[in-house]
Amino acid sequence: MGAEVMTVRAILFDVYGTIFRVGLPSADADQQWVQLFREELQTDPPMNRLAFAAACSRAVARRHEWARARGVTHPEVNWSAVVLEVLPILRQLPGPAQDRFIYRQMQLGRHIELYGGAAETLRKLRDGPWVLGLVSNSQAYTREELRIWLGGVGLGLDLFHPGLCFYSFEHGFSKPDPHVFQCLTTRLEALGIRPEETLMVGDRLDNDIVPARAFGWQTWHLTPQPSDGTHAGNWEQLNRHLFRARDR
Repeated sequence: MGAEVMTVRAILFDVYGTIFRVGLPSADADQQWVQLFREELQTDPPMNRLAFAAACSRAVARRHEWARARGVTHPEVNWSAVVLEVLPILRQLPGPAQDRFIYRQMQLGRHIELYGGAAETLRKLRDGPWVLGLVSNSQAYTREELRIWLGGVGLGLDLFHPGLCFYSFEHGFSKPDPHVFQCLTTRLEALGIRPEETLMVGDRLDNDIVPARAFGWQTWHLTPQPSDGTHAGNWEQLNRHLFRARDR
C-alpha cells in the first residue's frame, strides 16, 4: 500500500461516523423540544418529539417509495421539505428562521462531535498537496454542523474543493448508489485526477469502501479503535499512514 498511497492526489471523506462521532441525544431532549418551539415560534409544540419522529418516518417512506417506483435504487429526501410537511406551522417563519429551527431540531435527535484526531489530520492535509472532498449521505444542516465544528478548531468548509463535495440531499439519491461515485469520478477526471489516485475515507464498508473500490479508488476504512494501519484504522493511524508515505 505504501507505493499506492504515494500516488494519492485526492482524499474524499464521509461525514457521519467518519468526521463526526454520532451518539445518543441529551437526556433532556424532550424538554428542549418544547423550549425550541417556545423560542422560535412562541407556542408549544403541536406534537411530542416521538410523534414528530414517527410522522417524519412515514413522510420519508412515502418519498422513498415514490422514487423507487421510478428506478431510484437508493433514494434520498430533502429533510427540510419533510419537516415542513409534518410541521406546517414552520411556514410562517422566514427561510433563515426555518433553517435555524431545523438545525436545532436535529441537534435534539443525536449528539455529534469531531472524532479524536480528525482536526489535527485535516489541518495537516490542508497544508499538503492533496485535494480534499466530501461524500456524504447528508442534508442542508450538515453544512452548518461542519461549519460550526470545523470553525471551532480553526478550519472551514473551504478546506474542501466545492466540486468534490457530494451532499446526497441535493441529488435525490445516496450512497452506495454507483451514480454517486460515477459523478465524483467524472469530476475528479476533470481535475486531471485518476481513480487510482483517489482515496475514500469512510466508516462503512457497504456505503463507502465497497462502492469506492468498484470504481478503482483506494480506500481507508476508518475504525473507532486502531486497526491494521495499512487499509484501515483510526484517525491517528490515517495521519501517520499518509504522511509517512509522503515523506519517503
